[in-house]
Amino acid sequence: MLHENDTIDQVKNEVLYYVAKAAFEGNLDQIEATLPYEILPGSKSRFRCCVYKEREIVRERIMLAKNINPATGHPCHNTVQIIPAACENCPITRFTVTDNCQKCMSKKCMQACRFGAITMTRDKAYIDPEKCKECGQCYDSCPYNAIVDIMRPCRRACPVDAIQVGDDGRVRIDDEKCIRCGSCISKCPFGAISDSSRILEVIDYLKSDRPVYALVAPAAEGQFGADITMESIRKGAKKLGFEDMVDVAIGADFVSDSEAKEWAESYQEGKKMTTSCCPAFVHLIRRHFPELAGHVSTTVSPMAATARLVKAMNPEAICIFIGPCIAKKSEAGQDQEHPGDNAELVLTFEEFRAMLRAKDIKLKPSTLEEQQNGSIYAKGFSNSGGVTKAVKQALMEQGVSGGVNVRQCSGAAECRKALMLLKAGKLPEDFIEGMACEGGCVAGPGNILEEKAFKREREKQLKKADDRLVTDTVAAYNTYEFSMHRREEHA
Repeated sequence: MLHENDTIDQVKNEVLYYVAKAAFEGNLDQIEATLPYEILPGSKSRFRCCVYKEREIVRERIMLAKNINPATGHPCHNTVQIIPAACENCPITRFTVTDNCQKCMSKKCMQACRFGAITMTRDKAYIDPEKCKECGQCYDSCPYNAIVDIMRPCRRACPVDAIQVGDDGRVRIDDEKCIRCGSCISKCPFGAISDSSRILEVIDYLKSDRPVYALVAPAAEGQFGADITMESIRKGAKKLGFEDMVDVAIGADFVSDSEAKEWAESYQEGKKMTTSCCPAFVHLIRRHFPELAGHVSTTVSPMAATARLVKAMNPEAICIFIGPCIAKKSEAGQDQEHPGDNAELVLTFEEFRAMLRAKDIKLKPSTLEEQQNGSIYAKGFSNSGGVTKAVKQALMEQGVSGGVNVRQCSGAAECRKALMLLKAGKLPEDFIEGMACEGGCVAGPGNILEEKAFKREREKQLKKADDRLVTDTVAAYNTYEFSMHRREEHA
C-alpha cells in the first residue's frame, strides 16, 4: 500500500514488489486488474489530482513491469519508456520573461535575438513562442536576469536530444537517438519516464529446470547496507532459486587483460581507442558518431565476459546480470544468432530487491570468509576512472610501460566533448574511457541508494578485497576457452 509521503522510487518499488510476488505465486493474470486497487485502496488521492489518475499510473507501471509499452500495448523495443498518464505536460515554452524585466532602453534581449521573437509590450519584453528557437541568447544577454529557462527537466537531462514534445504536450522518446543511459528517468520530478522490466521472464527461468546464475556487478557492494557483502548477496540469490552467484569483477579482470593488449597494439600503431564497457557510451558512438565505431575496443563488457566464462563452465547455464545500469538491458540477449555471447537478461538492483521482498528474503551479514572472484582493480571498475586504473595495471603486469595518456569521461556530456575532439582529429589523449553516468556505473539509474549514500560503505568493503593482480584472476580460469571479443558480423 502506498502512502502520501512516498516518493517516486517507492511507488516504482511497490509496483515491482506486487508484480514479482504475483509472478512467483503464478496468479498475476488473475489479479492484475485489481492490483491498482490493492496498491491504492480507498477514494482519497495521495499524489495527484484524484485517485483514478493515480491508479491509471500504477496500471501503466504494471504494464512496464511486464515489458509492455503502456502507449502501444506492444513489447518494449527501448527499455526507456514514457508513462503517459504520469506526464504532467510541463511548460513547453522554454524561455519566459519575468516581472524582473525593467523594460530597459538598451533592449539587449531584442538585439541578441536573431529570429525577431522578442517585442516590447507596455510593461515588459515578450517572447513569442512561435518564433523562438530556444537558442538562449536573450537569456544570456539580459542584465537583470529577468528571463528564466524553464526547459523540461527530462529534456535538459538528455545528452542526445532524444526527448521531444508532442502536440498534446506530452513527451516522446526518439528511439533512434536514445542511448538508453536513463538520465531522464532520475530527473523527471513526476516519474513519467521509467525503464521496462524483464522480471517476469527472470522468474520464469527460476521456475524452470535450467541452472540460472546471478552475475552481480561489483557496484552492489554497499548498495544493500554496510554489512551486506557479496557472500550475503550470494545466499539471498540462492534462496530465490539461483544456482549460484558470480561476482562480475572476474569478468572485469578478463576485460582489463584483453583491453590492455588492444591498447598496447593501438598505441604502437598510433591509433586512438575508446573503452567498450559502458553500453550507453557505445550507443552514443554508434548512433551519434558512427564514423568513430572503428575506434571502439572490440573487447566485450565485463557482463559478457562473465557470462561466457560461466557458460564455458556450464553450457546449460542461464545468466542473469544484476546491476545499476539500465542500458545493460539493451545489451543482454541482443544477439539471437549467438545466444551464448552474453547474459540472457538484466535486473537492476531495484528489481532484485523487489524479488527478494516478494519471497520475504532478507539479506544478512555473512559469517563466512568472503570469496573474492576478482582483483581489487576489477572491484573499482564501476567507478569513473576505474577502467583506466585496471587496464594500466594489466599493462604493467604484461610488461608494457610508457606514457599511455587517457581521457577519463564522467558523464555523457564529457563523453560527447571527447568524441567531438576525436572526430576532429584534435584529441590530445591516446584513449577515451567513457562512462555515461557521472561518477561511473555506481551512479546508475537502477541503484537502490544514491552514490553518496553508499559510497562510504562501499569503500569499507573494497578495502577488504584481495589485492591480487589482474593476471592472477585470468590465469586461474585460463583452462576455459571463450572469446573476449565481439563477433565481427555484430561488431
